[in-house]
Amino acid sequence: MADILPFRRPSAAQKHRGNTLCRQGHHKWQVDQRQVFDVKQGRLVTRYRCSRCGATRNRAE
Repeated sequence: MADILPFRRPSAAQKHRGNTLCRQGHHKWQVDQRQVFDVKQGRLVTRYRCSRCGATRNRAE
């Protein structure tokens, strides 16, 4: 028997789920555990990654 595929299109809410806040600049920043610290120009730099869209940001502390 073959697998039955759904022919219904995803609704707009399902299609853009989790991305609408990020498009408006409201990211959900979390510390990236894979690369916790980086040294840049003699300062400590922490890398942040958005848990919704995957964008990255560096912060010097």
